[in-house]
Amino acid sequence: MRRREFITLVGGSAAWPLAARAQQSGKASRIGFLGAASASGYARQVEGFRSGLHELGYIEGISIVIAYRWAEGNYARLPELAAELIRSNVDVIVTHGTPGTLAAKQATVTIPIVMAIIGDPVGTGFVASLAHPGGNITGTSFFGPELGAKRIELLREMLPRITRVGVLVNPDNPYFRLELPALETAARSLGVEVSPFPVRSPSEFERAFEKMQQEDVKAVAVQDEGMLTANVTEIAALAIGRKLLSIGNNDLAQAGGLIGYGVNFFEIFRRAAVFVDKILKGTKPADIPIEQAARFHFVLNLKTARALGLDVPTSMLLRADEVIE
Repeated sequence: MRRREFITLVGGSAAWPLAARAQQSGKASRIGFLGAASASGYARQVEGFRSGLHELGYIEGISIVIAYRWAEGNYARLPELAAELIRSNVDVIVTHGTPGTLAAKQATVTIPIVMAIIGDPVGTGFVASLAHPGGNITGTSFFGPELGAKRIELLREMLPRITRVGVLVNPDNPYFRLELPALETAARSLGVEVSPFPVRSPSEFERAFEKMQQEDVKAVAVQDEGMLTANVTEIAALAIGRKLLSIGNNDLAQAGGLIGYGVNFFEIFRRAAVFVDKILKGTKPADIPIEQAARFHFVLNLKTARALGLDVPTSMLLRADEVIE
């Protein structure tokens, strides 16, 4: 186990970081992981988080224990799952997205919460500011509205004549109400109309794509949110089957979608371990600034482009960080 240092407070009382107290007492620190989607759909993200903890010297089952709770895309379950974690006496809760963070925030004002990734923590009211979060929440943001606008740009570069883009959104995720207006504004400046197609579960995917085809939509942008991210393979297959250009996070392109533009989820969740480490060492979440993802990856699936009969502009091929042949 890793060595820890004591922190002595003014007044002579010794307050040890949680991890140090756990080591001294032989008791592992408990981390609660509140997942909005499914374990299978978020296996890569969880792998990144566990990898980050391991690199920092934590050993599962010895210095830390991770308790997982998964809502399986049913966000109505999140409040009770958060309450279960609190009853199990976790030292910190790790979650992702607006629904998970909202459930955790409503469940506790004392247990530290780490948002592995979220679109707009200030706009959603979770923190006072990026530099000074306040309260018991910290984590990483990824410029959600700006990211959505960039994706519309890339679709138009791929198919300049495009005038309408469907947006696959989950109305059960309150973040879409913030993201969609910004996306509509950005799209208008490019001469593109965006139309939301709401889905609450994978059982609604087929109908949404059928409706896109009926309305002569030529491309679909997939919202960054838990349930959709966990089902990118099915979404990519439906887009190809309906001859639609598709864009979303990098996982979508890896799963067969046309374009991926976004953060590296593995790295982002690995970074969440750093926040947890700081908290277990005694730093208050209120004093840990929100980090903003600074690097975005552009993934182009050339195999899918060929299947759709697209001539990919050379400029896009040259700019792509990764081209899937």
